[in-house]
Amino acid sequence: MVAINAIEQHLQRGALSDPLIFDAVRVRLIEIGEAVSHVDQRLLRQEPKIEWRAIKDMRNHLAHNYFGTDEMIVADVVNQGLGALVSAVNRLLGGKSIK
Repeated sequence: MVAINAIEQHLQRGALSDPLIFDAVRVRLIEIGEAVSHVDQRLLRQEPKIEWRAIKDMRNHLAHNYFGTDEMIVADVVNQGLGALVSAVNRLLGGKSIK
């Protein structure tokens, strides 16, 4: 997934406390949420442990609540959620790795 690879590269350049890094990661999380919103729900139901609705909701929050996004929430998503998302997408693709 291009957006996840980009997030990893951004974080190698600096921490989320850097406003430029934060903005770059935020934009990529928006891209992920937008992509999820275009996937057939029947396919997403095959990975029920992933909170697909929360991913879409996060996209909406990040896209429309410009000044109210907490760095800790974004950090938690990046640190706790992206690995599981990559694994789920790889399974949905039938074992074809996206990384």
